[in-house]
Amino acid sequence: MKAKLGMSPIAWWNDDLPELSDDVSLEECLAQSRSAGFTGMEQGRRFPSTPEEMLPILKKADVTLCGGWFSGTLVNDDLAANKDRIQPMIELFKAVDAPCIVYGEVGRSIQGDRSKPLATKAVLSDDEMKAYARKLTAFGEWCAEQGMPLSYHHHMAAVVQFEHELDAFMKQSGEGIPLLLDAGHLAFAGGDVLRAIDSHHKRISHVHVKDVRLDVIRALDWTRQSFLDAVALGAFTVPGDGSLDFGAIVQKFADHGYEGWFVVEAEQDPKKSPPLKMAQVGHAELMRVMTAAGYTVETQGFPAA
Repeated sequence: MKAKLGMSPIAWWNDDLPELSDDVSLEECLAQSRSAGFTGMEQGRRFPSTPEEMLPILKKADVTLCGGWFSGTLVNDDLAANKDRIQPMIELFKAVDAPCIVYGEVGRSIQGDRSKPLATKAVLSDDEMKAYARKLTAFGEWCAEQGMPLSYHHHMAAVVQFEHELDAFMKQSGEGIPLLLDAGHLAFAGGDVLRAIDSHHKRISHVHVKDVRLDVIRALDWTRQSFLDAVALGAFTVPGDGSLDFGAIVQKFADHGYEGWFVVEAEQDPKKSPPLKMAQVGHAELMRVMTAAGYTVETQGFPAA
């Protein structure tokens, strides 16, 4: 079985918490990640928006674009508005041969609002979840028809956060909307990561190997503290530096025959947790557990001419 290892630039620059950002250029971010062994990088705010600008940077760094976040609003807005917003991203991602676009729901979400405690997140009724899931399926099918598949990201503080919400979304949606399984977000929400992989492995197309510090999470007051408060306190980290057993998690993916990207996405304070050091820790741990699970980790970065 083959796997690829990527990173998210959120370890270097945090879009929602500018104070948790390092003054590092895109080129240095890519160089640090590549030196740690990662062959892909998800899109971040310092990436250029045209393939003419992006491809030379990726080639020089010897990395590929392994995904990127789209802030979807389908829980509130119609398909047409989201199609219009995602179309340029589809064209860019096709031009640089990215594997997918990560769909993150921001409609009715409190993930970016530090004034909103975790306990105040929106909850969809059964009928709302059915309608939402069907709309996402149609949107995912349309994006795939345009040549760029989506991967749906369940997320803390969003409408699909808890494991039972993920189960409901997956039950009501169709194969047209694949799943991004994020170990850290599911564990933060009190879910069982291994059970979720068992339940939804047929639809998983992309994986975020985010670790958590459970001592930080257990100390949170959900009636007073927000998702961004949790991030600032250090709720997330890289595999090998937190509480999750990635040996068991990666083995579970292997048991179900998953092949593709495993992306380290770990937002935390770069001053307390230097991104290069964290990249090295995360890569070493993933190589250890992936070798044990029988994966061959691809070392090819930017495609050879």
